[in-house]
Amino acid sequence: MNLNEKELKNKFGKNISFHEGLSKYSWFNLGGPAQILFKPESVDQLIDFLKIIKNFHKITCLGAGSNTLIRDGGFKGVVIKLSSKFSYIKKLEKNILEVGAGTLDKTLSRYAAENSIKNYEFLSCIPGSIGGAITMNSGCYGDEISNILISVQVLDFKGNIFEIKKKEIEFVYRGSSLAKNLIILSAKLNVEYGDKNLIHEKIKKFAKEKKDTQPSQIKTCGSTFKNPKNEKAWKLIKNSNCNTISFGKASISKKHSNFFVNEGGASSEDIEKLINFVKQKVYEKHNIRLDLELKIIGETIKND
Repeated sequence: MNLNEKELKNKFGKNISFHEGLSKYSWFNLGGPAQILFKPESVDQLIDFLKIIKNFHKITCLGAGSNTLIRDGGFKGVVIKLSSKFSYIKKLEKNILEVGAGTLDKTLSRYAAENSIKNYEFLSCIPGSIGGAITMNSGCYGDEISNILISVQVLDFKGNIFEIKKKEIEFVYRGSSLAKNLIILSAKLNVEYGDKNLIHEKIKKFAKEKKDTQPSQIKTCGSTFKNPKNEKAWKLIKNSNCNTISFGKASISKKHSNFFVNEGGASSEDIEKLINFVKQKVYEKHNIRLDLELKIIGETIKND
């Protein structure tokens, strides 16, 4: 441990670790070590940390890990993973909720249903956290999180906190204009009330549809590619005869062609090879370039 690491360890204790493998933080169960992994317990501690490290390191945020492929070489820089202290739901006013960025989408959907709040049902099917959901404008079954957003509270890498209104953010399908050097701390969301029974029925309907069409209990990070305009990525992949292709222990789900799977023993490189192969095949067959919905971070391992 060099002097800087010692100093950081003395100051942040159990909240900081060095060269820790990231595989347990990804749904793929893949990924090399983070140079620094920081799990802040409070906004003040996070600000303190950012001011100490300044711009010395690359920084990335890791949410629930349900949509991230971490490369085998790990991440040369700082990975910030918000602790459970950033998971909370508060009713600010009758029609406004404040939700911590670390809150799971499913937790928020459950809270909304129990409190007769509608338009949050789709979140029951998204396996991420609110911070990530806003960054990538998560959605399904014809709805997306930007529809219920009022504003976000963010922190820049210099330690400044400010609020961004929804109208200042450009949201697109599975994306937003939010800058990469911002950490989402919380969001204010719009509340509309409805019939509790109808809300629960809608959640049940979505759950059944998801169970019938998507794999579960496997090592996957959900949809690999965004749907191109007027097309379905899974259909393009299937029609390009990619379904039976595998690289090492990385394969494509038999239940849903847009779900790539670590069968156990795959490397991140295997998954990435499969991604690139499928992109090429779909382009050759349909003249359509697939864009990743999955986020890929970190370094590849260089073979000498």
